[in-house]
Order: sequence, then C-alpha cells, then structure tokens
Amino acid sequence: MSFIHRYCETKFDSYEDFYNNFTVKKPEQFNFGYDVADELARTRPDKTAIVWSDDRKREKFISFAEIKRMSDKMANALISLGISKGDAVMTMLKRRYEYWYFTIAMHKIGAILIPATHMLTVKDIVYRINAADIKMIISVDDKLMGERIDEAQSKTNDTLKIKSFLSADKEGYVNFSRLTETMPEQFERPADMPDSKDVMLAYFTSGTTGMPKMVAHDYFYPLCHLTTAKFWHGLDENDLHLTVADTGWAKASWGKIYGQWICEAAVFIYDHDKFTPSAFLELIDRYKITSFCAPPTVYRFLVREKLSNFSLKSLKKSTVAGEPLNPEIYYRWFDATGLSLREGYGQTESAILIATNLWVDPKPGSMGKPMPLTKCDVYDETGGLCADGELGELCMPVPDIDNRPIGLFMGYYRDERLTKETLYNHIYHTGDTMWRDDDGYIWFKGRADDIIKSSGYRIGPFEVESALLEHPAVLETAITGSPDPVRGFNVKATIVLANGYTPSEALKKELQDHVKRTTAPYKYPRVIEFVDQLPKTISGKVRRVEIRKMDALKA
Repeated sequence: MSFIHRYCETKFDSYEDFYNNFTVKKPEQFNFGYDVADELARTRPDKTAIVWSDDRKREKFISFAEIKRMSDKMANALISLGISKGDAVMTMLKRRYEYWYFTIAMHKIGAILIPATHMLTVKDIVYRINAADIKMIISVDDKLMGERIDEAQSKTNDTLKIKSFLSADKEGYVNFSRLTETMPEQFERPADMPDSKDVMLAYFTSGTTGMPKMVAHDYFYPLCHLTTAKFWHGLDENDLHLTVADTGWAKASWGKIYGQWICEAAVFIYDHDKFTPSAFLELIDRYKITSFCAPPTVYRFLVREKLSNFSLKSLKKSTVAGEPLNPEIYYRWFDATGLSLREGYGQTESAILIATNLWVDPKPGSMGKPMPLTKCDVYDETGGLCADGELGELCMPVPDIDNRPIGLFMGYYRDERLTKETLYNHIYHTGDTMWRDDDGYIWFKGRADDIIKSSGYRIGPFEVESALLEHPAVLETAITGSPDPVRGFNVKATIVLANGYTPSEALKKELQDHVKRTTAPYKYPRVIEFVDQLPKTISGKVRRVEIRKMDALKA
C-alpha cells in the first residue's frame, strides 16, 4: 500500500464520484514532522525528497533519511536557544534547502512557523514582529537583511530575543548552521506536544487591498494538500515536481512540501535571485522534471522564449495558479508543448477550492470546478445560491466553525473582528466575484473591490485584461475604474508595453479597437495610461488599489 492510502483513497470513476465521495482519513492527532517526514525516513530512507539547484549550478540531492537527521539536529538547536511550543519564529530563507529541515524541526517542537519573504522592508518586519510577538528571526546570509532586522528590532518591544543568520557570523546573531553541527542527530519527542488544533503556522497575506492579514493554520493543514498534490498536480512517487514560489508565501506550502511528500514525490527547488525564463526551461530538460506549476506571469514569459530549443519531453503535467489565467497564454503553451494548463484557485486562508482536476477537461479562462472537502459555490448577497450565469461571490458553507472543512484557516491570528467579517452566518466569504456556467465550471470576474460599475454595467477586470494581453504590444496590464462624473467610472487600462513598442495616441486607439473586437464593446478602456511598471505587492500581485488611489487624488 502506498503511503498516501494511509490518509485517503485515490481511485474515483468521475468528477462526481470524486466530489461526492472523497474524504480524508483524519487521525485524532497529526504532526507532519513525525507522521510523514519521519515515517518516510523509516519506510523509504533512500527515497529522494528534494532535488536542489541554484543559479551557480550547484546541486544537492536530499533523501528522507537526511530530512529526518537534519530536522532532528535543528530541533535540538532550537530547543538549546530556548524556542519551545507556541513560540513564533519567522523565516526569511528564500529557497535555501535548509528551509525544509527547519520547517520540519519547527513542527516537531510545536513552535509556530511564520514564513516570510526576504523582500520585506523595515516597516514590514516591525509590523510582523508586533503582530505575532515573534521571538526569533532566521535569515539567509545577507548584510542588507541583517541591517533591516536590526533596525526593525530597535523599533519594537522586547519580543524579538534571537536573531540568526543561516551560516554567517555577525555580532548579535546566532550562526545557526554552526550551532546545528554541534547538536545530537536524534531528537527526543517532547512530552508537551501541541494538539492538532493548535496553531502550526501563520502566513501574512499579500496585502492587495490593505495591511497584510495573519492567517493561522492548525496541524491538520498539511492534509488538505492531498487534493492539491494528488488530484490537481496528479503526482505519484515517480514524479519530480517544481512549483515556482519563494518559501515566504503560502504557495510553497501548496507546492513544495506537504501534499507532494505525502504522495512520495520529490520536490525540485531552484534557488535563484533573478527570474530568467530560459533557465527554468533548461532545468526541466536537465533534471527531467515531470510536473511544473507556476503563476500565469511565469508562463507569459516562457511562451515568449523559443520553446523549440528545448526538449521538455520529461514534462507530463503543467498547472497554473496565483492569478487568473488568460486564454491566450493557455493556447500558446498548449501549441508549444501539447500540455493543457490545469488551473487551480485557492487562498492563503484555504485549501484548493476550484480546479481543473484530473476528471475535468480544461475550459481556457475557467478555473475549473469546485473541489471536495470545501465544496464552494457562487452565492448572492442574501446568502442564496446564484443561478447559472449570475454574478456572485465564491463562498464556502461552514456549518460549525469548530469542525470546519479541513484546510480552512483557524481565523486571522489575534483579530477576532476581522475573522467575523469574513466568516459569518456559517459561510466563509472569499471576497472574489465569480459566476458558474451551465456545465458547472467557475469563472473568475475579479475581487469584489475590483468590479467596475460604469453606466449601469458591472465590468470585471479579468476579461478586459485578457483581451489586451492578446495584443503583442502588451506585456502587462491592470484594469481599474477611473472616476467619471457622467458614467460613475470609466474602464482604465494601465499598461506596460512589450519591447519594441512605444507609447502613442495611435497605439491607444489600436488597443481600444482591439478590445472592442475581442469582447463586448462597452468594456473597452476609455482611459489608457502607459507605465514602466505596475504597482505590486512583494509577492508580485498587482495592487489595483494603488492605481485607484492615485486616480482618486487626480479627480
């Protein structure tokens, strides 16, 4: 029996069979560190868990036995520093393979893992230290990051007790690798273990609509990614899977550890500072990567490469998430590789909610159909289900918050008010506007705040952005509502041009006419602004709210 069958069945006859009958065999107590990582080290010690490479072409192959050995040593190191159950520790480890050792060590001792990106400013770090009472920060070896951490510490209370570099020496910092070397290779499981319903990790959201929210997940959270890895990525023990994500974001939990290891698949990690499309394509060929998942922006750059220069024969599965997928990118990838892009949708607060899973044929532009466990649907403002074709909000029924669907967050950490605003009347509100077609596929319209009301029409940004991205002049675009005294709002396109194109009134007219031909004419952007770059969060998501603020100031 394969390892995954300890937690779920995998054979289903159809989407309906999967949707109605899939369940997780949820144990009374669960800890991923002991019950998955250590158990795989016991049963399959030599099985590859991680293949790591960096942009200097260094590489490392890591077995499950090595994961156990190093996570035990790191757990002992953390205990020696005074870290124990319930303490919050923030990691800023980019894509260093030590992150995986450290994560398992944190789970084993019951401390709260708070992954963060290395791109945080001093203000960001201060905010996180205060919000989570962070006791320790561990960072990659970077002088600038050390300066930011030091300045942030000086602006907070005495919560932050331990600062650590991964392997560098700095006054006031622990050299964590050197400390780890001195530790025993066996970690004794503490008597005071966390309950499975305690906080295991907390992610800060991207902050696309305001200050980042702190999303808390319990120890059962890894099990929700059975649906991610097995039934969306389609993984098994023979796969080598690459998800493009920094360890500071929830997508790393989705695609770089939990579900993948339960499927006994190996994860590929590319440790790089600068995104180079050709480098990813070369990696697929060199390491025979079988499964690839990335946001649409990555695929947008990949299809601009000369794909015929790469074999890509090892690649059997390609998935996409993070932002809505424009149909143009879907078709260009399919034409070049013969692989369908299977879209998935979820949030930092949840498991995968909608997907073009193994039993769903792709409809380019649609995210797919609702996944089991969470069973979302499109609801109207009264809390009733929308009819097919009717615009509404994607929501999840939650009959009992104490027995909520596996994978749904515990709430916003230390913010009961915000939790109640999102989870009320036994419904979790995603804040995303969508509609369902008569085949049961879900189509993304936009964030509720992003919907544009113009001359009585409700216009979602995604469709207009998709139309513009079909034009070769457009590299990136964001659609927002620009205040207008007559229409209420005009549709505005903020555009980053592709190489070889320059802003002009003639090009504006050409792009407007293109949208009129591609979608309903009333949706065309009456206002076009060319910019060098779009305002984005540190996770790379477009902040339309910033564009709206600037336009409001000009009005």
